[in-house]
Amino acid sequence: MTSHTTTEINDGMMVLTLNRPEKLNAYTAQMGDEIALAFEQASENDDVRVIIVTGAGRGFCAGADISGGADSFGANAAHVFGGQSAPKASKHFIDAIFSCKKPSIAAINGAAVGVGITLTLPMDIRLVAEGAKLGFVFTRRGLVPEAGSAWFLPKLVGVSQALRWCLSGAMIGPQEALSAGLVSDVVPGEDLLAKAHEIAREIAENTAPVATAITRQLLWRYAGEESPMDLVGFDAAINRKLGASPDVAEGVQAFIEKRAPKFPGKASSDIPAQFPWERDRAK
Repeated sequence: MTSHTTTEINDGMMVLTLNRPEKLNAYTAQMGDEIALAFEQASENDDVRVIIVTGAGRGFCAGADISGGADSFGANAAHVFGGQSAPKASKHFIDAIFSCKKPSIAAINGAAVGVGITLTLPMDIRLVAEGAKLGFVFTRRGLVPEAGSAWFLPKLVGVSQALRWCLSGAMIGPQEALSAGLVSDVVPGEDLLAKAHEIAREIAENTAPVATAITRQLLWRYAGEESPMDLVGFDAAINRKLGASPDVAEGVQAFIEKRAPKFPGKASSDIPAQFPWERDRAK
């Protein structure tokens, strides 16, 4: 079976490329399986510090592969949608991205439509190439936003903007996406991957793997809470634990000596027991 993605690991970065360029990387259930597996493996691989996701050719992901016509979305279709008929991995690649211990960067090199844009929402940083078109086009196909996007998108751009885009299903340009906060940078296409690597290196070379893994979960999971007080107690308990760790000793010493840190902690094994989502996934 031909792979629908490729992965390459170099210098602490895993580049995951959606690899159906002849179809503008249109999404398939197999692609969902491969994305899930890649993120799950990277999460436990201490050689990977940051994941970069991009597309082969001139598109990022043109949405679901609809070569089967309307049957592509039928009750028995193996697609991104959840439900009993969907294969397990095709409905949990979002969970694999969201729960990953490693930060991820979407380098959106071309059109990202439907699932092509929603699959980037659980990622931590999104960059887009100049001229790329984005679209939450579900209502124009008689569908609703999928892949948990009705939860992710308002967190990123606010309810009002999310409603504007999702209700109309209209295409979005890079500058509009930047102004709304959906992406953090608009970059010339030829510079997109270099910019993604620059951001990834900044993370990989300067931050502690354990602290980074916990930080992304704190921000994702607590940003919508009505009160900060539960978090105040939780982050204090984690910092007390981390404060006695070799990572903090190294971070402080590196700062004093004005050098790059070499953190010994590993995200695969050294996350404190207070980290509840790790316990949940282990059950």
